[in-house]
Amino acid sequence: MDDQKFIEKCKQLVVDYTNKHMDKTDGVAITTADVYVVWLTKVLQNNKALLSTTVSDGMYYELTYNGDKRQLYFDAYKKFENIMHAL
Repeated sequence: MDDQKFIEKCKQLVVDYTNKHMDKTDGVAITTADVYVVWLTKVLQNNKALLSTTVSDGMYYELTYNGDKRQLYFDAYKKFENIMHAL
C-alpha cells in the first residue's frame, strides 16, 4: 500500500474510532483534518504509523499494515502520565 493511501485510511479509522467514543452530549465530532501523523514508516510491503488528534484526551493510535496478509491492525492508547526524571 502506498504511503498516501495508508495515511488516508489510518486517519479515517482514527476519526471513526474517536467519534464513536466521544461523549455524545457534547455534540462534537472530528474530521480527518483533526488527525495528524506523528510518525510513519514503510518497510518492504508493511506500513506503520502513529497518529493523534487535536482532541485533548491524551489518546494516540498505532496502525500497522501487514502487506503479506493484507491486514490492518489498530491499537488505541491513553497517555496517563509523562514524568521527567533527572539523571
